[in-house]
Amino acid sequence: MEIGIVTNEIGPGSGQGRVNYEVAQAACERGHHVVLLSSEVDPQLAAARNATWIQISAENWPTRLLKDQVFAWRSARWLEANASRLDVVLGNGCNTWFSPDFNAAHFVHSAWKESPVHTSQVQTGPYAWYQWLYTTVNAYWEKRAFREAGTVIAVSEQVRNELVDAGIRRDAIRVVHNGVDTSEFKPGPAERADLGLPENVPLALFVGEIRTPRKNLDTVLEALDSVPTLHLAVAGRRAESPYPDMARRLGLSDRVHFLGFRKDVPDLMRAADLFVFPSRYEACSLVLLEAMASGLPIVTAQTAGGAELVEDCFGRVLPDPNDEQALAQALDSLIGDPEQLEDMGRAARSAATHHTWSNMANEYLALFEQEDSRS
Repeated sequence: MEIGIVTNEIGPGSGQGRVNYEVAQAACERGHHVVLLSSEVDPQLAAARNATWIQISAENWPTRLLKDQVFAWRSARWLEANASRLDVVLGNGCNTWFSPDFNAAHFVHSAWKESPVHTSQVQTGPYAWYQWLYTTVNAYWEKRAFREAGTVIAVSEQVRNELVDAGIRRDAIRVVHNGVDTSEFKPGPAERADLGLPENVPLALFVGEIRTPRKNLDTVLEALDSVPTLHLAVAGRRAESPYPDMARRLGLSDRVHFLGFRKDVPDLMRAADLFVFPSRYEACSLVLLEAMASGLPIVTAQTAGGAELVEDCFGRVLPDPNDEQALAQALDSLIGDPEQLEDMGRAARSAATHHTWSNMANEYLALFEQEDSRS
């Protein structure tokens, strides 16, 4: 089978890029040929015997908004001239003006635009205006792209519901959750002292962007004030973040450990007792799967895409991400029962093994092969 994959970047370093990388790798391993229409491709994949890289460049254009539109136009021109040689084409959102057989929905801009934590709602000035424009343009083109695709692949139930709200037929949508590397993220011993973490105390971990309110660290800090024995490690860039000052104002500086940007997140997860992530808006959070694979009990919120994967046996899913009292109660109940934490950690790891990158890629390929058999 000849499979075309259209996306700006294909490689293991980012969420959307990783999904397409894993799908392309699995296709090559099965003996299919993949045509990669992308600006950047992982060198090893690009050199694979049954892969062809068609480089679509848009780097000389100013702003991401213009780069994306030029990429969409150039990729469509190539596909219009060459699609007849492909059995299946996978697009990603509105990154091509060509109508693909499958379109992966990693994010729904129309839903993000309505979120109370959208950049234009929490900031002012030129950057906020640009983000409003970027989201508005993408929401328009996405609706068109998803409506014209044969099948839309949503990365979570939340994304499926957002697509339906945007006018996409529910029966045209399939949910395929993102994957996780269970050999990189796994339970095991970790020396807290070597990681700059406190020893012999209950420790929760938060990982994410902490310069905006989207990930909801503010509610976590407010809840922590009511759980006096719990420490919190925060992995995320400190520059321009308001939350170190907030922790000081709440008198939490001795229990909240701001670690800055970290590349050793798998080690941090092995060192923690639980993972807390009540994000106010996510499409499908990779970090939830990574915490599950690391054997961590999870406290999250329904607004975090992928939260449907968090089962009662290893996590708590809050209906309201801003309910600091409910969050505090969930955290307090977990750290008060170490045996329960261990049982939940084992259950989390077991659940994660069903969501490997390999399993995800095989679900994509099963859809492609089913489509090819009907052609």
